[in-house]
Amino acid sequence: MNQPPSIWLRPERSARGPVPEHSRAEIARAAVALADQGGLAAVTMRSVAAAIGTGPASLYRYVGTRDEILELMVDEAAGEYRYDPPAPGESLTPLAGLLRLARQARQVFGRHPWLTGLPSVGSLPGPNAIAFTEQVLAILDGTELTPVARLETVGIFTGLVRLLAQTEADQRRAGQELAEWQGALAGYLTAAVSGGRHPHLAAALAGQGTDPGAVTGGDPGPADLFDRTLARILAGLLAPPGSQLPEGTA
Repeated sequence: MNQPPSIWLRPERSARGPVPEHSRAEIARAAVALADQGGLAAVTMRSVAAAIGTGPASLYRYVGTRDEILELMVDEAAGEYRYDPPAPGESLTPLAGLLRLARQARQVFGRHPWLTGLPSVGSLPGPNAIAFTEQVLAILDGTELTPVARLETVGIFTGLVRLLAQTEADQRRAGQELAEWQGALAGYLTAAVSGGRHPHLAAALAGQGTDPGAVTGGDPGPADLFDRTLARILAGLLAPPGSQLPEGTA
């Protein structure tokens, strides 16, 4: 099955014909606003056309399909990152630089929860997404990772941030039921290990105390859990070549 062409493979404006009345940026902003209010289901050719003040038939002058609108939306969100240089006298380690960027990503996903509802692969990156990749690679420039390992780290980093953001969004959607679910899960797991069949799980539960939130990562807060989880994984990813795999695991 052939991959449909991406909107990024053709110029925004044709060399011939009248000057367009609308732009990709305008379409992207309108579509993002619709998705922020009503989710991805609210984004249709008709609704986007109405949002920019044109008809559905006219919208096809700018985008060929709804999927192209989704591509524009993803890149519009990627344009919200800010790549500020370190403050005077501030020296960021690669780990600190990635964590700072990841915190921005958490905020972007929080503002646009529909992002996790779109496939993470299968479409070409837009200019803002490429700029994000460039920034991650710039941070990794201070490591001993090979070029291939750096590209792999970009993919792992972005995928991990997306996964953590999606988990956090799921918890927010659970609302007031989350605390009740945490308590039920803690009680269930405690009962499951009482017969001695799962000694490692029993030891882990005993070590985290009686707070049911600790079973699910609910304590401390989501931001602390986000930072702590990323720091642990990224520390391994940024390790010098040859130190990632313990002896005997190759």
